[in-house]
Amino acid sequence: MYTLNQLYHITSFLMYTYTTYQGLLMKLPMSLSKIPISNFDPGALRFLTIWNLMRDGLLIGFHVISCVQFAFSVYYDYMYTVVPPNVLKVHNGYGGKFKFLTFWDAIIQAVFFFICILNDWFGTNAVSPKKPPFVRKLKDHMHSILGFPVAMFVGIIFWALMFVDRELVLPKALDPYFPWWLNHLMHTSIMVSTFIEMMVHIIFYKSGIWVYPVLEVLSLPLRTVFFSVLISIALILYMIGEAVDNFFWGNEYTKSKNSYAKSK
Repeated sequence: MYTLNQLYHITSFLMYTYTTYQGLLMKLPMSLSKIPISNFDPGALRFLTIWNLMRDGLLIGFHVISCVQFAFSVYYDYMYTVVPPNVLKVHNGYGGKFKFLTFWDAIIQAVFFFICILNDWFGTNAVSPKKPPFVRKLKDHMHSILGFPVAMFVGIIFWALMFVDRELVLPKALDPYFPWWLNHLMHTSIMVSTFIEMMVHIIFYKSGIWVYPVLEVLSLPLRTVFFSVLISIALILYMIGEAVDNFFWGNEYTKSKNSYAKSK
């Protein structure tokens, strides 16, 4: 956590230094004084407002912090989260860390926010650019195809299972090896960061385009029904998974649990 605090402070310092530097470079046109306040157009002169003056710096800072935190979580999880075989065998089986969707999602988020940084410097954050550069296209496609869906799926499913029974997804036996802050980085921050990234651009409000075309043809009541059906399907799939798992491994799990209780 001390390392994370250092990185956060350094990034914040660079972010505000960059913002101040941009502000000093800006030249205020002499004709501005002739413009009546009542006719002031924040759309045309948005670079004069405090928010938009800091927007680029804040956006880069957010992307840098997100990229660093996810890259660090991948590094820490891979290097230091070592679970002994006698505690939980699944962590030492075939595939290692790479068999967990959470680990893959953290990698995806780190790569995605690195692409966001490249877009900040070499691309454009305009709402609807006529000719978006390659890095902007890559960023938008990765966010809609992998970044947002995988992050929300991992976060929602993980916390839903934690609410039902944490032993199904993160047993208490892992607490000494998987710190709470790493858990929140990989299961909570993923949702917050990708949601903020989407809301920063306010996709629909600014461009009138939904992330998924199906949402455009549905009215508000139908969109509510649509998402309710999706949640119902997810719950049904979860129950089917539980039934199949119990069919194949129910007896073995009961035996293992009883033997573990006797050993205590």
